[in-house]
Amino acid sequence: MHTQQWQQFLQESSADIGIENNKVINFGNATAEHLALHNDTVICDLSHVGLLQLEGADAQTFLQGQVTNDIKLLDGHHAHYTAYCNPKGRMLALFLAFTHYDHVHLQMPKELIESISKRLKMYVMRSKVVITDVSESIIKIGLNGSNAPELLKSLFTEVPENDYALVSLDNGALLRLPGAIPRYEIFSDAINAPIIWNALKKNAKPVGAAGWEWLEINAGIPEIILKTQEEFVPQMLNLDALNAINYKKGCYTGQEIVARTHYLGKVKRRTQLAHIASDTMPEVGDDIVDNNQQVIGKIVRSAPAINFGYDVLAECRLENIDTEKATQDNVFWKDVPLIIKPLPYQLDESQ
Repeated sequence: MHTQQWQQFLQESSADIGIENNKVINFGNATAEHLALHNDTVICDLSHVGLLQLEGADAQTFLQGQVTNDIKLLDGHHAHYTAYCNPKGRMLALFLAFTHYDHVHLQMPKELIESISKRLKMYVMRSKVVITDVSESIIKIGLNGSNAPELLKSLFTEVPENDYALVSLDNGALLRLPGAIPRYEIFSDAINAPIIWNALKKNAKPVGAAGWEWLEINAGIPEIILKTQEEFVPQMLNLDALNAINYKKGCYTGQEIVARTHYLGKVKRRTQLAHIASDTMPEVGDDIVDNNQQVIGKIVRSAPAINFGYDVLAECRLENIDTEKATQDNVFWKDVPLIIKPLPYQLDESQ
């Protein structure tokens, strides 16, 4: 079952799927779905997320020289975030990386798959590495809510308990994602995915892709898309706080800039979690400005908030942020002030 067949299955379950991007818009009642994000356990199709597979004798060694985190730490039982940078230390992608048997998987927005795959293949040279787009063949499902662990226990013989823990089972792989409320990603196949979905939706409300985006934003997880490639060095997106940078590993593309930012100076730009009280959706890549209309940052991720307006991750100059007050009277998106919310993790302001 490839994505087209899987989405046909979802449409039979009342999914409204966008023609252009294949994202599930909603399951018939967007308002109820938004409320469910706050109160209930929810299930979400993640077909809009891309997945590259690297295999071969040199796969891990090859990738070790490309990304910011230590690929050798991926042992089949854990995942981590890692950045892929250009030689100037500017991010081309952010991967959620994990190994599954003898494969390395890199998860990212589907729109990046073609360009990132092409770029990685340019550097394979004579290494024994095969890079394959498996976005269509591996079905991805998200589950979030306080009841999520118990629901999964009814379907899987083992459920990971700690953040980034991964278990591989006969009917799929389970990854525990970071967050105060239990959140999981399920990787499965054509036979098992419909069975898993139908079982979970008895006690979990299906929500559209925007719902999962909101959960990612409130977990403080940044993202790179085509529009924002080469805009940020990893620390600007808090990747040090997310343990996505390993300063003790060997060299990789962009390492000098990333290391210099860490060792020689304070990080002057960070990503903030914020609310924008507007009836117009902020777009990723939009400018954040000060009260003199000077650009001081950019929108990194954006999704409809529970009641009104939008929750965003916004990269911004720290000198413009007053953490002692919520509304920033000198930080704006299109004349609307940002209402800063606490991140679910600590930033090292000494960096």
